[in-house]
Amino acid sequence: MKQILVIFFILLHSTGGVIGQDADAAKVELGSRTAKGGFQNEDEIRDKFNVWKSDSDAKAWLEAMNYEIADIVSVTAAKPHGEKADVEVTVKTNSVARIEKISIKLVSSANGFNQIDKRWLATYAKMWNMPPEVIEALKLYVGETPPRKNSRDSKRMYLDEMDAKTQTAVVDFFAAKKEAIVSDLLSGDGEHAASWLMVTFKATDKPKWAIRSSAAAIKHFAAGDVQITKAGNLKIGRITMQRKGGDNGRETAKMLQFKMNPVELFEAPGSVQP
Repeated sequence: MKQILVIFFILLHSTGGVIGQDADAAKVELGSRTAKGGFQNEDEIRDKFNVWKSDSDAKAWLEAMNYEIADIVSVTAAKPHGEKADVEVTVKTNSVARIEKISIKLVSSANGFNQIDKRWLATYAKMWNMPPEVIEALKLYVGETPPRKNSRDSKRMYLDEMDAKTQTAVVDFFAAKKEAIVSDLLSGDGEHAASWLMVTFKATDKPKWAIRSSAAAIKHFAAGDVQITKAGNLKIGRITMQRKGGDNGRETAKMLQFKMNPVELFEAPGSVQP
């Protein structure tokens, strides 16, 4: 009887492991499909800009970017590699030639969240000149430093599990640099920083789109307090900071990621829509 029970528990444990592996594999596959969908969406928008003379959507996008269609001489769109701007559009008019850099978010659910940035903590710490106490807190948060006490997760600590002084240090830091941080997350910096944010919503038969300047989008998504959520993550205006997690427990699970609901851009004041 004991041998039967031992075999039963071994099989049960083994099956659980397989189920867990299948679930992780499903998440990876979903992430892969989502990424592919995003790339295809960017290709489609690039191609529509390149045939702007016969494409009503492209004309509407150009008008949303303050161009007079009758004044446009040529439009050429391309995709830069590994930059915040997903599509760069060169617009030549009778008086000027300008490159418009567009960050594009594809969503298929009104309640869906979209990862807008993901990097190692050390990279963010250098970008934003984090003080040592904030870096140490976030090392605990992502699991680079093991928990100092019992935690809901044996591999890391949530922000709400840290002492009050540490929580205050984290909140105060992100509150003081909120607009600059949201700007980096949404538009980036340097030569390929995005000057426009476009959201395409494809949950219905007829896709919808909204486009706003990066400055207006930053103002919208930065609006609101910086606070620690009930789940122990950080809310920065309308953007959520989380530990990446997943990845079958690989080191990349310890990266920081920032997410938002791009559909909110449709409700933002002044958003240009079809």
